[in-house]
Amino acid sequence: MNETTLPPDDFHCGYVALIGAPNAGKSTLMNALLGAKISIVTAKPQTTRKRVLGFYTGDTHQIIFIDTPGLIRPKYILQQSMVTAAHSAIAEADAICVLIDGARALERGDLLPVGLLDLLRKAGSPVFAVITKSDLVADKKQLLPMMARLLEFYDFKAVIPISAPEGQGLDGLIDELRAVLPVGPQLYPEDMLSDAPERFFVSEIIREKIFEQYRQEVPYATEVFIAEFREEEKCDHIAAEIIVERESQKRILIGSGGDALKAIGIAARKDIEAFLGRKVFLELHVRVRDGWRDNEAWVRRLGY
Repeated sequence: MNETTLPPDDFHCGYVALIGAPNAGKSTLMNALLGAKISIVTAKPQTTRKRVLGFYTGDTHQIIFIDTPGLIRPKYILQQSMVTAAHSAIAEADAICVLIDGARALERGDLLPVGLLDLLRKAGSPVFAVITKSDLVADKKQLLPMMARLLEFYDFKAVIPISAPEGQGLDGLIDELRAVLPVGPQLYPEDMLSDAPERFFVSEIIREKIFEQYRQEVPYATEVFIAEFREEEKCDHIAAEIIVERESQKRILIGSGGDALKAIGIAARKDIEAFLGRKVFLELHVRVRDGWRDNEAWVRRLGY
């Protein structure tokens, strides 16, 4: 930011938490706003496990988005850590976007996760209701009663229907957010999209491929740990450990003759090379850590 051309009192900068149920479209929205894939996205719920920062920088504002895990009723220590991350983001943010899957809400009638309104009232920050996936709603008039109901539940600053994949409503959302963020200096360089290290993104890409290729329990019992990340002149060497809870899950991940694990490696390496912009030798190993999701020591060791 050039302070000679832009007076400091005209620049707005702050944190915006993206909150909602699993699969509400939080990661998809952040990726669409930033024009880059910062958070992994799959069709399965609870893909996002850790909060991820994404930086949207304009001429008069910098919005630091916090992508958070979906709000659920935790059943074990890992899920409790995920919910805690989301709650912390609500408490710390300068503004909050509550994302509601419009198509799912019309089908099921549920709008907001249980207990969310109390958290919003306690935080006291400006809150926007963002109705996602509006492109999947055939009759857009159906959105009007939903918007009215949301305003009965809470004093939202605005209720904004969007479609992240199609870019609908995103400019309006940015304008609304800029207006409520505090005046202050830019915190991150304008060419910086996130503060997460390369190791984090590499592990997330591998985990995304596991979510895409496996169903039911296996993806949720899996974590990826980068054991080695060595940058070399011609080709980076990355060794990753895929952590599972049981021997049966290990056998499924490896597959007959190692074919399944090889498929994960091929798909992940392609995306990792595209992300890093350089050649990669990717080495995958599967390790069993019995019941790691409900073991506080292992949850902490794996970065939660």
